[in-house]
Amino acid sequence: MTPETVITMGRHALEITLELMAPPLLTALIVGLVISIFQAATQINEATLSFIPKFLGVLASLMILGPWMLTLILDYMREVLTSIPIITRY
Repeated sequence: MTPETVITMGRHALEITLELMAPPLLTALIVGLVISIFQAATQINEATLSFIPKFLGVLASLMILGPWMLTLILDYMREVLTSIPIITRY
């Protein structure tokens, strides 16, 4: 296994990780921003007010994008597992 192969595999793993993390994190960011604007406009300073909407937003994004995320990770794992015989030859 050459260093280039290891770097390529690591880079691809990080790309997949970022693609999988982006939808829930962006959803939490957007919901948090909306709740913060609402709190600033109404002068409600309750820290727990943003937790439930963020949780529901992330849950909804996982339910909506779950099949795509599952397909992405399965394709990646299939690619990694099928490349094992090729990688171990070198």
